[in-house]
Amino acid sequence: GGDALVALAKKNGQLVRGHNCVWYNQLPNWVSSGSFTSAQLSSIVTKHCSTLVSHYAGEIYAWDVINEPFNDDGTWRSDVFYNVLGTSYVTLALTAARAADPAAKLYINDYNIENTGAKATAMLNLVKSLKAAGTPIDGVGFQCHFIVGEVPTSFQTVLSQFTALGVEVAITELDIRMTLPSTPALLAQQSTDYASVITACKNVAGCVGATVWDFDDSYSWVPNTFSGQGAACQWDANLNKKPSYTGALNAW
Repeated sequence: GGDALVALAKKNGQLVRGHNCVWYNQLPNWVSSGSFTSAQLSSIVTKHCSTLVSHYAGEIYAWDVINEPFNDDGTWRSDVFYNVLGTSYVTLALTAARAADPAAKLYINDYNIENTGAKATAMLNLVKSLKAAGTPIDGVGFQCHFIVGEVPTSFQTVLSQFTALGVEVAITELDIRMTLPSTPALLAQQSTDYASVITACKNVAGCVGATVWDFDDSYSWVPNTFSGQGAACQWDANLNKKPSYTGALNAW
């Protein structure tokens, strides 16, 4: 499991991001269906984050502590954590993670915050409030699950808005999907799009890097989630590098 992956990365001199500590999805039933008091759930969140992060202390350089807290309209996602604890679950998780590994960078991670709008504004306001309260927060992760030809033109501007608050930013789940079958024209546009995303990061001093979400198309989550779409990665299903690999590499 996770221990084997961390050991493999360490053997090869690679950094590891931890993903994630608190997320509304893929929860065990006893959590998602539980009837908790505030004190009970506070203890669960704190213990889980402390146990997970301390287990990999010194081995994982950054954690997505909170994943996808907002709806697309910028409201808080109505999940077991928010419904019982309100926004305090974010502070609980970040505080526990900092205590468990003071050297690890602590992130909040989400999608559809790459463009100006209600969701990006909600995340900006959350970061401002956390910073003002002295809650540990080091960065914001931009998932960047894009569509070929539709990379937000305001992406670099949004990245800069966050770094201006004193946090770093990172591209955490990059892939750029297309309607299948792929064509030379779509693959060429995909290469351009990967390059533009990497360029936006490179142009913002506080953007520390980009992580792709699966490296080849055979493992991609896209076809099972978006019917008729795929070919989102930089290698095809036969492990051949696609034009997007070169586009991203040259941009960096």
